[in-house]
Amino acid sequence: MEQSVNHSTFVIERNYPASPKRIFAAFADPAQKRRWFAEGEGFQVDEFTMDFRVGGSERTRFRSAENGPLKGASLTNHTTFQDIVPDRRIVLAYTMAVADKRISASLATFELLPAAEGTDLIFTEQAAFFEGADGPQMREQGWQELLDRLGKSL
Repeated sequence: MEQSVNHSTFVIERNYPASPKRIFAAFADPAQKRRWFAEGEGFQVDEFTMDFRVGGSERTRFRSAENGPLKGASLTNHTTFQDIVPDRRIVLAYTMAVADKRISASLATFELLPAAEGTDLIFTEQAAFFEGADGPQMREQGWQELLDRLGKSL
């Protein structure tokens, strides 16, 4: 079977009524990150580990609900932090797998910019989606939901 890759780049912009320092902490502190990133209705977290430093890694393994669209499948995100500038920028590379089959590899950048009211967050993802992947539209929707959860956690 011939390999195929679907490449995509998307950008999501948000404004949060919180300082860059507070938003950065929501990414840097493992307990805070787990709450908005890994935990949620319809998912069971099986593993969450994080070493937040350049070269450090994060691993999240969770299962969807049996009655959900993925029917109880195991999902794994493995992240390596590429660049961290406190209160300003986080760049990470991550892969996503469903039932141990890698479906994508991405480079993601979070920029935190002071704004008149709070902080502007600019999220850019450059992704390669493999056979059986969720695809660009679903991934962007997933990040929209995660960034909503980040906002609620602040």
